[in-house]
This record gives sequence, structure tokens and C-alpha cells, in this order.
Amino acid sequence: MASPNSLRLHYVFLWSGIVIGVGGQWMLKAGAAAPDLLSQLLSASTIAGLVLYGAATVCYLIAIRRIPITVAFPSISVSYIVILAMGVIVFGESLSLAKLAGTGLIMAGVWLLNR
Repeated sequence: MASPNSLRLHYVFLWSGIVIGVGGQWMLKAGAAAPDLLSQLLSASTIAGLVLYGAATVCYLIAIRRIPITVAFPSISVSYIVILAMGVIVFGESLSLAKLAGTGLIMAGVWLLNR
């Protein structure tokens, strides 16, 4: 059985992976401003986004060594909430009642799973 400190460390990796993954999504969106697909694929933003996604995956791999997958994987849904806010605030995307309701359901689900 894992010690409480070991389990706590794995949660740090899980939440770090979520934050890093959000950063990766941000960079991929920034790279999408390129004029064509090839430019987008070769842009520094896209490459940075892919590197961040790789780092997030490594964090996730460490996390699931001790955290049940039934908790860890749904917890990644928190990134949807952050990305929704980022899309509205940073990229000026629209926010609807349906998006707010869906985000509320995601938050409730993550909260229930992590209790």
C-alpha cells in the first residue's frame, strides 16, 4: 500500500499534468493563427504545444501509478473548464448557457470523483 505522502505526490503529478496540458492547448490555439496548415505545424507555438502535451502525458503516467484510473482520467476534465474560460477571456470566443451548464456538470463530476 502506498504511503499518504507517495499518494499526495502522485496527485501533484496529476494536477501538474492538467495545468501543463492546458498550456499545451493554449499554445496549439496560438499556432492555429498561422495562414496555412504547414505553417501551423512548423510554428514555434505548435511545437511548444506538442512538447507541453508530451510533458503532461509523462505527468499523467506517473500519476496513474498510484491513483485509480477511475479518478485520474475524469479529473482531466478540469482542463475543459479552464480551457472554456481561456477561450472566452483570451480568445474572445462565445459563452452560452449550455456551455455554462455543461461546465457545471463537469465540475460536479470531478468533485464527486475526488471525494
